[in-house]
Amino acid sequence: MPNKCAWALGSTNEEHYHDTEWGVPLHDEQMLFEFLVLEGAQAGLSWRTILDKREAYRTAFDHFDPNKVAAYDQAKLTELLQNPGIVRNRLKIQSAVLNAQAFLRVQQAFGGFDTYIWRFVDGEPRQNHWLQHSQLPAYTPESESMSKDLQKRGFKFIGKTICYAYMQAVGMVNDHTVDCFRHSQLSRATLP
Repeated sequence: MPNKCAWALGSTNEEHYHDTEWGVPLHDEQMLFEFLVLEGAQAGLSWRTILDKREAYRTAFDHFDPNKVAAYDQAKLTELLQNPGIVRNRLKIQSAVLNAQAFLRVQQAFGGFDTYIWRFVDGEPRQNHWLQHSQLPAYTPESESMSKDLQKRGFKFIGKTICYAYMQAVGMVNDHTVDCFRHSQLSRATLP
């Protein structure tokens, strides 16, 4: 079995996510929105909890179609608060709707959320070379800058630590440890 980041060995969901998604540069608008919602939902919880609820989130939030989520009314919010498949936190659920509305505004202003968000790393994934997971930062100047800008644009549950987790999730940074088989795969994936 190839070497993997230590955190990926906690559960089947975590291992699959690590092996197939984490750190892969992502440019799909709907997936970028999905990770915004999921990272916000994770605040104060483990990523494993969110991964285990991911399919329920996809169903509950119309497969993260930002146009649909932006239009959710009070009845829909009440329905979501009753859904045991997701994190039933009123502020987090409301933030998904506010973030969908802000997401659409950013798409309009920049021609796409992808164009906007990747500016924080100049359009290229940062290639880190950590020897062990304990070296990974909780946030960086880029995630702090991203957080401040997103907050100015009306996004919620988007602090600098959540932004850094988002950057890791959507491949804006390669934070696989150097002994992990995915580190070299993703490093090569960004070469011309």
